[in-house]
Amino acid sequence: MDDTIAAIATSLSPSAISIIRVSGVSAIEIVDKIFSGNLKNKESHTISYGYIKENNEIIDEVLVTIMKAPKSFTTEDVIEINCHGGIATTKKVLELVIKNGARIAEPGEFTKRAFLNGRIDLTKAEAVQDLINVKSENARKIAMNNLTGKTNNTIKELRQKLREIISNIEVNIDYPEYLDIEEMTKEKIESNIDYIEKTLEKIINNSNNSKIIKNGINVAIVGRPNVGKSSILNRLLQEEKAIVTNVAGTTRDIVEGSCTIDGILLNFIDTAGIRKTKDIVEQIGVNKSLDTIEKSDLVIVVLNNNEKLQQEDIDLLEKTKNKKRIVVVNKDDLNSKIDIDLEVIFTNTLTDEGIDSLINKIKELFNLDMLDVNDFSYVSSMEQIKKLEEAKTSLESIKKALKDDLPIDMIEIDIKNIWTILGEIIGETYTEELLDNLFKDFCVGK
Repeated sequence: MDDTIAAIATSLSPSAISIIRVSGVSAIEIVDKIFSGNLKNKESHTISYGYIKENNEIIDEVLVTIMKAPKSFTTEDVIEINCHGGIATTKKVLELVIKNGARIAEPGEFTKRAFLNGRIDLTKAEAVQDLINVKSENARKIAMNNLTGKTNNTIKELRQKLREIISNIEVNIDYPEYLDIEEMTKEKIESNIDYIEKTLEKIINNSNNSKIIKNGINVAIVGRPNVGKSSILNRLLQEEKAIVTNVAGTTRDIVEGSCTIDGILLNFIDTAGIRKTKDIVEQIGVNKSLDTIEKSDLVIVVLNNNEKLQQEDIDLLEKTKNKKRIVVVNKDDLNSKIDIDLEVIFTNTLTDEGIDSLINKIKELFNLDMLDVNDFSYVSSMEQIKKLEEAKTSLESIKKALKDDLPIDMIEIDIKNIWTILGEIIGETYTEELLDNLFKDFCVGK
């Protein structure tokens, strides 16, 4: 924290501008050495025009933004050099910054410093990363909720309730002679615990749903060759993404495409037709298809209305029975020969018949209509979700202890444990391991 860090904060690719960010106690001094103007006397939150120089050679024409501590993202002195977006130019400017005393920032180190300096909490740090990676409008909304402190405020409220319970219990134990102090009865504890448990359950459910909102739903379209998988994919995407022919085995590798439904990204994967084959290339595609089934959030099994069930169909239905799936019987414009005792959706890709029903079924399976992104407290990292689960387990222990009429001072141990766990989630208490795991996936310039 005593040294000065630097990194390219924009994508390293040909562009109009790129930004090199510098943060630390020597940021102004370092950049002043290579800038044509005098930065030391500049006021905070101003922009200066000039040149980056090495000796007497002009490297680039730049705008330099200066943000003095503590009014910056990291709460340290921060300089942002806006230079032309050429790769060679950007690298050269960064090289000069490093040469004059800064070091390359680690992934997420700017955000980590913002946290360690008290500028943001851990849930806001997660939201920064989520906001960078958003793929849909709903994902942007929930990331902004956290960036403005929604989850942090919710957890702080729960910690305050726990703190009041702990304080009352300890006063009751230490000063029993004071009659004007509220007695913390088991009934009052139970009432507060019920509220905390419901709130934690909501955050846990939101956290699990946030994966869907942020990353989308991975949907594998599987079936025998020539049952219409590629046609269904094209209708869902409303474009000719996959090649469609009457020749069985046309699709030999996975074909991917995405669309958005109710603000949720659906990542569709059209797989190679699953059948026994001696063609080595086709067999590789079949193996990929089987592997895709395991990795998908949803499987659409496509059957042919104009044929009886084949052994490959039966095997696919058996393989996917424990997965979240939709069974589609395609080509319902042809004479029906299929006999199946399952809930199915009939489609006809010649007229788009059944495609709306398929989309509605996807929304139903994932409760997309029930996701309220305007009231969404969540955590992103698996470590923090585990902490929430751990806190919920302790709440269950408290409820059992209350039912078994155990002494309140014993129940207090679990209450203190929950208070500590919730503190770890928002960063009131933390370990180096937790921070390392949280920031390792950040980009270097953030």
